[in-house]
Amino acid sequence: MPGYTTRLLVLRFGGLDYRIRALGDLQQFADPNQHAARIGISSAQWSLFGQVWPSGCVLAEAMSSHAIDGKRILELGCGLALASLVLQRRGANIVATDHHPLAEPFLAYNAALNDLPAVVYRELQWAATDDDIGRFDLIIGSDILYEQGHAAALAQLIARHANEDCEVLLTDPGRGNSAPFTRALGAQGYAVVETRSRMNEDELPPFRGRLLSYCRGSAHRTAIGNRL
Repeated sequence: MPGYTTRLLVLRFGGLDYRIRALGDLQQFADPNQHAARIGISSAQWSLFGQVWPSGCVLAEAMSSHAIDGKRILELGCGLALASLVLQRRGANIVATDHHPLAEPFLAYNAALNDLPAVVYRELQWAATDDDIGRFDLIIGSDILYEQGHAAALAQLIARHANEDCEVLLTDPGRGNSAPFTRALGAQGYAVVETRSRMNEDELPPFRGRLLSYCRGSAHRTAIGNRL
């Protein structure tokens, strides 16, 4: 493809293989129409959406068995949207979102590559308050607290788009920005359960990574029941 190179990977989640087209490496960059520049994506950040990250793999594996019946699901900052592809294969009601100009075509390509129906995609900038994507029962994301300011913006976004009975499930590699997000969601009535998570095969315990589950309403009661 013009301006950048790609590679084809085979990843396994929930015992099933997924063929994924990703960017060739972190040095790839192409923004001929200055679309990314206009929405604030620098050349250093441009390639990040198109990489396979450990947190994304952990979330995709979690979504291979997570309860989804009757739930409307939102993936935030989806990048290559591994979790959304897993959920699409399971027949979930999933909406994938990002603001990188290539997230949508890469998602469409990877869905077709795996013989899946197209995943519903919406461009979403977290600070925007005029989007119309509605409300959700399960909101997921991987490594989306990578800057300090993201906690407040993400909490406000969730307040706009979470149903009263909602679970927010995030994978975090241990960047140290989850505490203010946990406090912000606590103020919205969520209780949190943190599970230490291995982010790569070579990592030894205690693991820095976490699977963070925030629940309120009936989602909280169900989560408690499942742990008893």
